[in-house]
Amino acid sequence: MELTERQVEQFQRDGFLIFPALFSAEEVERLREEAERVAGLDAECVFREGSSGVPKTMFRLHAEDGPTASPAYRAAAHAPRILRPAQQTLGTDEVYIHHCKVNMKAAIEGSAWPWHQDFGTWHLDGIEEPSMATFLVMLDEATEMNGCLYFLPGSHRDGRVDPYFDSSTAYSLWASKPETMKAAMNALPEPVAVKGPPGTAALFHCNLLHASGHNLSATDRWHAYFCFNACANRPRDVENPRPDYVRSTDWRPMVEGADAIA
Repeated sequence: MELTERQVEQFQRDGFLIFPALFSAEEVERLREEAERVAGLDAECVFREGSSGVPKTMFRLHAEDGPTASPAYRAAAHAPRILRPAQQTLGTDEVYIHHCKVNMKAAIEGSAWPWHQDFGTWHLDGIEEPSMATFLVMLDEATEMNGCLYFLPGSHRDGRVDPYFDSSTAYSLWASKPETMKAAMNALPEPVAVKGPPGTAALFHCNLLHASGHNLSATDRWHAYFCFNACANRPRDVENPRPDYVRSTDWRPMVEGADAIA
């Protein structure tokens, strides 16, 4: 899939693009089956929340090896409909995956993710430039009731904002401060609810402010994420680096694969 010039301009202006029905029902079912398999594993890169231990986030599904490796997710990461738009928006054909994950909001129990920029954390991984973008694929229908994402249009253009460490979720992250968010939301267009049926996808900039609420519904809401970085922007050495499932050390340029999910 090749983005049009208009789509590239829209990404630069708004910080995101949404693609309805990018994946078929059969492809989504295959990805969800693999996510369910990985969610049952006892592995370092599978995080759970609450006393019930429901899965919250799991990483490294795109890898060639390791306990959570999945051929279906590896195929999706290399599929032209995902890889090519990432290359176009980053302005280079030489990109790699910084990490791949599935975020899982369990029915009723699925907790919120506060407003944040992904680059708030990735910069601390030793990555100098915000030359990064993320492709998400909806594995379940996303609604406001079940904790869909919200994007703040144009917020990426102000660059990285100073974050604070939020440990309120099962997987702690660097979040945006309340005063930062109030100022940004007063200055920018209304947040956009990223809703849609399974197979809907979105591509968004690493400095785009985004968040999601609790899952108040009786059904799960799962999303897959493929986070791309330019090879030339690979992380420098830092003290006490995070594990490679969130900070990949495989910086080889990705090669486009078949446009099918096996």
